[in-house]
Amino acid sequence: MLIDHPLLGPRDAAEFVCLGDASLIDRPDWQAEDAADRFHDYLYLRDNPAGEHRELWFHEQGDRSWLVVTRDTLTHEVKKVELARDVAVARGRDR
Repeated sequence: MLIDHPLLGPRDAAEFVCLGDASLIDRPDWQAEDAADRFHDYLYLRDNPAGEHRELWFHEQGDRSWLVVTRDTLTHEVKKVELARDVAVARGRDR
């Protein structure tokens, strides 16, 4: 599987580590009244969808960047690749 890195171009998926659902970017507020419950869900509850899914990938054997990869989990077709920092900044503006 190839991942079209936004800065480096097409790279083999073996250079990366997949860390799961891209929702990990949205870390819970540690000061919230129900912070313990929110962190439990954040750390241990994961979706395992069949079909299009956004995942957080780390370029371990490259520039060490974080990416949000949208791919089809059934076919492994990569639909979109974004720098995680750009996704996080855009979410901050949307709030």
